[in-house]
Amino acid sequence: MKKLALLLPVALLAACGEEPAPEPTPTEVVTPEPVNTLPAPDQALFKETFAATCEGAEPVNEAVCRRAMGADTVACEFSLGEDEYLRHKATLAVNEANDGWMLADAEALCAEHGAHHTEN
Repeated sequence: MKKLALLLPVALLAACGEEPAPEPTPTEVVTPEPVNTLPAPDQALFKETFAATCEGAEPVNEAVCRRAMGADTVACEFSLGEDEYLRHKATLAVNEANDGWMLADAEALCAEHGAHHTEN
């Protein structure tokens, strides 16, 4: 009982000395801008893009595309017709609407392969 009598004043003193905790300040939450994810630049996408842009050119046989992390362009190597070797190079760039890929410098690329360049 003596211990209880000694602890009671200590508990009261401890309770009196406490200050209320400060209210947390509201932090402004920044909403991230929506990220526009483009389809992966693979062989099928390159074949389709090349065929649609360079009408009359030989069809793409094989294509390998590589994109550096966060880059707006994709480097592609490709072969045409029956050729199995990746002899040609092209660059895919994000289109003006930011919703797909297009051939960068399409006019020169299509002219090099004897095709008619179309505007998409």
